[in-house]
Amino acid sequence: MSKNSTALSVFVTYRGALVDYANSITGSRAQAEDLVQEAWLRFDEATRGRFVEDTKGYLYRIVRNLALDQHRRLTRENRLISRDDLEQAAEACPDEIPTPETVALFRDEIRCVMAAMAELPERTRIAFEMHRFGGATLKEIAAFLGISVSLAHILVTDGAEHCKARLTKR
Repeated sequence: MSKNSTALSVFVTYRGALVDYANSITGSRAQAEDLVQEAWLRFDEATRGRFVEDTKGYLYRIVRNLALDQHRRLTRENRLISRDDLEQAAEACPDEIPTPETVALFRDEIRCVMAAMAELPERTRIAFEMHRFGGATLKEIAAFLGISVSLAHILVTDGAEHCKARLTKR
């Protein structure tokens, strides 16, 4: 039997006990499973082409060291990042859905913009809507309206300036 197959048989034999051992250190079965898998990778690499007298003890030592390293790292991270920091970061992130207050705040502005757009000449309004709301390029607007790209640019700019002027007047 080769050294690698011996290492594998040792690992398979003690895998369940190694997971229990890692779980007793980490307090998490999922983390223990991950640690034992990492330990196998390190154990397999370390035993290739090399004789290890106490393979079981060596495997347990790898698991212990990995578990303790992980425990130290998590403790250090928890000291650096408190729960209050995480809650503040979550509060600072904007919600995807606007609040009723936000909707009410901007409702008047939306009405004003809609009224300003209704005042625009039809071609200017279409160009402005295609660009601002449809995401169309100036080239696409020009092709749709049968005009030059420069005229499409002028129409979009005129529409935006008209709406801006109406918003600043109110």
